[in-house]
Amino acid sequence: MGGTPLGKSLGQNPGRERPRRGQGQLEAQVLAALHHAPGPVTAAWVQERLGDDLAYTTVMTILSRLHTKGAVGRERAGRAYLWTPAADEAGLAALRMRRVLDGEPDRDAVLTSFVSALSAHDEQLLRSLLDRVEDGAGGADGDEPVPGPGARPEHPSDEARGG
Repeated sequence: MGGTPLGKSLGQNPGRERPRRGQGQLEAQVLAALHHAPGPVTAAWVQERLGDDLAYTTVMTILSRLHTKGAVGRERAGRAYLWTPAADEAGLAALRMRRVLDGEPDRDAVLTSFVSALSAHDEQLLRSLLDRVEDGAGGADGDEPVPGPGARPEHPSDEARGG
């Protein structure tokens, strides 16, 4: 299965030693490879697309981390796994944001700080998205919005704060 490795197509110079890639960059490259795949693929297929300088074990580590985060799915195929994307880059960023928020003891303060730092455009976008959820995804009684795809249950500290 030939093809240009994604690392090479991203403007990297194969004649010069490349700086070490960060985990976030590797995750993004693995997800991009999976999104370009014709269907479920092996880690070896992903490794081939990312270039010869990346060890198979590194690809497996990244795929496993992405699986733990819910960003990729996997199914057994003999002794190997076949991998598929469950989230695009935006979905992966949203997963990271939720993990950070879930790790904070004062969610109200974190969200308040985040929202107060938004640009006018981002604030308007967030307002429109929240309005859309409230208008179109009401619960059985119409009062409670239904969580969107990938939403997590309420944070345990929400109940303790009365929220």
